[in-house]
Amino acid sequence: MRDIKHITTKKQRFKFLTGRRHSSLNAYKDLIESKPTRSRLRLILPILATVLALYPIFNLLISAKNAISSVNKNASQPAKEIKPYSELDTGQSFQLAAQSLHASRFDGNRLTAPLPDGGTIVYAIDKELQQRVTKVMEDYKVPYGVFIAIEPKTGRILAMAGHSSMDPSWEQRSFYNLYPMASLFKIITAAAALEQNKVTPDTVFAFRGRLTSENPRYWDVNPRGRNQQMALSTAMGKSVNPVFGRLASDVVGRDPIVSCVERFGFNQILFPGSPTTPSRAVTPQNDTELKLMGAGLCREVKISPLHAASIMAAIANSGVMMQPVLAQEIINVKGETVFTDNPQPVRRLVSPETAGQLARMLTTTVSSGTSRKVFHDRRGRPKLASISIAAKTGSIDGKDPAGHYSWFAAYAPANDPQIALAALVINQDKWRIKATLVGEQALEAFFK
Repeated sequence: MRDIKHITTKKQRFKFLTGRRHSSLNAYKDLIESKPTRSRLRLILPILATVLALYPIFNLLISAKNAISSVNKNASQPAKEIKPYSELDTGQSFQLAAQSLHASRFDGNRLTAPLPDGGTIVYAIDKELQQRVTKVMEDYKVPYGVFIAIEPKTGRILAMAGHSSMDPSWEQRSFYNLYPMASLFKIITAAAALEQNKVTPDTVFAFRGRLTSENPRYWDVNPRGRNQQMALSTAMGKSVNPVFGRLASDVVGRDPIVSCVERFGFNQILFPGSPTTPSRAVTPQNDTELKLMGAGLCREVKISPLHAASIMAAIANSGVMMQPVLAQEIINVKGETVFTDNPQPVRRLVSPETAGQLARMLTTTVSSGTSRKVFHDRRGRPKLASISIAAKTGSIDGKDPAGHYSWFAAYAPANDPQIALAALVINQDKWRIKATLVGEQALEAFFK
């Protein structure tokens, strides 16, 4: 009986392992029939593993073959023909000339660049001026520097130089990017006040605080205390913050300032076709913000060097801003002239009378103001004695790129303007030069 029980127990365990209820005979049959299957698996599994292992190599070889076929196919096809340029407008010519400027070379005194169609761009760039400014920025290893000069009556760009010892890729966009305008904005504050006929260049303003004070709380006059007094023309040359802050707040007012800002071309596309970023100016929300804006201390008022130079050129041109022209002439591959510069006015910024008054105020910058030292030798003699220069400086800290921003914008001669310019130098911990030196060297090269 024990043997029978033992056999029965083994049979039940076998059922558990197979998961199927078979008689011992059927179970034995199943075991016998599974041997061929196992043999086949022993052959198939290694083959399958080998195929899977080699698949990436096969795929790489196929991709390489397709790539080679594609290259051979493209090589066998002729290059796509570039059609000769046809007639271009001012915007199109500026865009084309800006894109080709990096490939330009001087051919004698003419700056030229090749076109994709085989033609040629001829620039209005002044060789002596361009090379002098470039050399100054390179010799002093300025971290970031940009310079633009314009012929006021025509809008022709006479020089366009950028240099950076920190980031050479910054140079090509430097002319069109935006930077804090700083005290150049005092020109707009003065223009708004003069256009309202509320002041003249000789109007005397009382104020408190240091000339460079940046806190409007200390600018208002004290009826019982001692205050300083200064004529607007002198205050422009010395760039006196309290005077122009109070001028914006107490004389002009917020809405006329905002209107003048728009007339000067902010917050809009001013030069269609050029890669210039539209200059920006926020609307002041209270009296303190209005004073800071009027004094040029609002860091949210930003302008491009091209726009700054165009504003100076407009004041020099009796208040009329001309369309900037980078290409003097464009000739296509067939020898056809597809563009010739034709002076085009953009808008009037101020009246001729206001432009004349601004000229009086701006000449004090060089004669007795913030640029006097650079434009005079150690004995006080003017370096460009026969040239009257209207100018404005600006100075402020910025973040993009980080550093101290030094502006110099000018035109000359003040009584018969032939050149207007804007220079910007961004110094970092170690000061190199101010933008005023770049401007002085540029005017010396132009008028020598």
